[in-house]
Amino acid sequence: MFTAKQIVRFMKQSLFTFIKSLREFLASKLNQYNTTLPYVITVIVALIIVVVGINLFIELTDTLKTETLAYYDTAITDYVISHRSPSLTSYFKFMTNIGDTYGYLIVLSIFLLVSLIVFKRWKYVVQATLVLALATVSNMMLKRFIDRARPGIEHLVSVETLSYPSGHAMSAMAFYGFLIFLVTKFNIQKVMKYVLIIVLITIILSIGISRIYLGVHFPSDIAGGFIAGFIWVVFCVLVFDLIELFRRDPKT
Repeated sequence: MFTAKQIVRFMKQSLFTFIKSLREFLASKLNQYNTTLPYVITVIVALIIVVVGINLFIELTDTLKTETLAYYDTAITDYVISHRSPSLTSYFKFMTNIGDTYGYLIVLSIFLLVSLIVFKRWKYVVQATLVLALATVSNMMLKRFIDRARPGIEHLVSVETLSYPSGHAMSAMAFYGFLIFLVTKFNIQKVMKYVLIIVLITIILSIGISRIYLGVHFPSDIAGGFIAGFIWVVFCVLVFDLIELFRRDPKT
């Protein structure tokens, strides 16, 4: 069974090997070789892969109009809202607020203090903010492109935007998912690391479920948001590791 550190180390070594091979190939093909070119090409290729992934994601949204998906959306929604109670409503309203603008501002402020005081580095906050910003902007674009209306049931909170994919689910997966990646890198006790990961996973799932519970999203909206948010996590981890690799060894 591989540990998280071993997996990350393997990914970095594979990335290092790939970049070195790419550099040697370009060096043999280009007369005037620029050492930064492989990095630029690698980032562009990664960006193209993400864009293609997003396009495939949009194509898959055609299933939103199928009767099968409508059946499962309705069945899951009915099951979730059948458990409504004053205590659960308070909990899920709290969780949905954590996944909103003011919630992220508070979490980012706390994360900034922890990064500066404990880790003596502010780059993690910048990275997490960038991941969140990318997820938010792309979510707005996807919502406008897909143009899916909200569920026609009682909404326990006010909403103004379109439905698919869920912005709360997408941002939660991107932001808190990236924090999970950072936690795996932090040099802290294993017990604390596992506790933090469990808490972050609980936050992601709770924010997603809250949108169904509050009647403002279909379950497929949440699934789409989680998928899109995860794409941004993977892409940003790749880019940040590339930057770190280039910074440490500009000649790779």
